[in-house]
Amino acid sequence: MNIKSAPHQFLLSGLLLALTSFSVWAGTAESILIKDAGFATPESMEYYADEDVYLVANINGSPFAKDDNGFISKVTPDGQVSELKWLDGESEKTALNAPKGMAILNHRLYIADIDRIRVFSLPDGQQLKDIPVAGSTFMNGLSVAGENSLYATDSGMAPGFKPSGTDALYRIATDGQVQKLRSGSLGHPNGVIADGENIIMVTLGSGQIYFLDGQGDSQALMTLPYNRLDGLLKLDDGRIITSSWAAKSIYAIHENYTIDTITDGLESPADLGYDSKRNRLLIPLFLKDEILIHPLN
Repeated sequence: MNIKSAPHQFLLSGLLLALTSFSVWAGTAESILIKDAGFATPESMEYYADEDVYLVANINGSPFAKDDNGFISKVTPDGQVSELKWLDGESEKTALNAPKGMAILNHRLYIADIDRIRVFSLPDGQQLKDIPVAGSTFMNGLSVAGENSLYATDSGMAPGFKPSGTDALYRIATDGQVQKLRSGSLGHPNGVIADGENIIMVTLGSGQIYFLDGQGDSQALMTLPYNRLDGLLKLDDGRIITSSWAAKSIYAIHENYTIDTITDGLESPADLGYDSKRNRLLIPLFLKDEILIHPLN
């Protein structure tokens, strides 16, 4: 279905769709599972193509704590941890509390961190000026919106994972300007991506996928039969990829809204990355302190 022609509230509840499953278990030879490597609450992964490495954001404790102990790891495509703490909040030169979503734009690494976006230069990792997001409590999803801006979500949660009432979708310019595109009761927004001129966003609480225009206005709304949606990608073949903690699975949603299971049996699959060179999903397993590199068909 063409998203642009979809009705304002196109609700698929319980999904009349066939949930076709051709699962590949995490333990198969095609996947690389990295464990006992020192990861600490890995929340997101990002492919840094210029160096051909995977970046892993480690919260290292509570996702709410301003404890300055978060870190970013580097992992090679063959599954070796080349630098466990490439960026380390405990070092004097780096401030990083609970890093979550990441995005790379114009030789800068942007990281969502509680109430701000941290900015680092690439490839040297020098910390630049933060972009504070006033009134936010749980900055989470982050993705490139265009040449000079990013989309970011505030999941609207307070310690104990209680609602804070700050649910929001933002457009954040690289010069530091912050524009709130949407707020209110959004089901705790999490993963967000640009889809041409439009936006796709998934929710942690309500298990919904929002299809929005560039101003954050609804074009369609899809409700999945499982919630706790986290990671979000859109591939060149049109598939939307999302992870669900509740279902312990990664799903592909096709343009006609049918769904396939990509892989299941995963504990807490969080914010996804994508290796475009090798056609791989990069999956942090939040509660397991592990990451999974999974090939796509």
